[in-house]
Amino acid sequence: MTLTFNSDIYSQLLSQHQPRIIKTEEENEKFLETVEELLSRSHLTPEEDALLELLVKLIEDFEDKHYQLNSSTPYSRLLHLMEARGLEQADLVEILGSSEIVTKIMNSELKITKKQAEALGKFFHVEPSLFILE
Repeated sequence: MTLTFNSDIYSQLLSQHQPRIIKTEEENEKFLETVEELLSRSHLTPEEDALLELLVKLIEDFEDKHYQLNSSTPYSRLLHLMEARGLEQADLVEILGSSEIVTKIMNSELKITKKQAEALGKFFHVEPSLFILE
């Protein structure tokens, strides 16, 4: 049995999901949900498989561009976590000690200490080592 690719069905899938270059976290999340839904199925049509392949490529491209942990710094990781939770510098004063310390860290004038990294790790529920420059 040979499965044939139906361009009309594929066009309908493209119209329904509207895949495009991902530019925002929200778009990435939307396409991730679609990928998860497709992967949960026991059998995909050739058209669904083509859509899945396209979405995975778009997601990989977005994540390679925006989640480069190897090239990130303790500051950029902190900034990303703050943005993801909608936090401002003032929200870190209790964790880091003072607004002056927060400002200096955010301006890359001061490195995060081991104690501060542990406090940030606990606050953000991540490994403290993310905040230490190796």
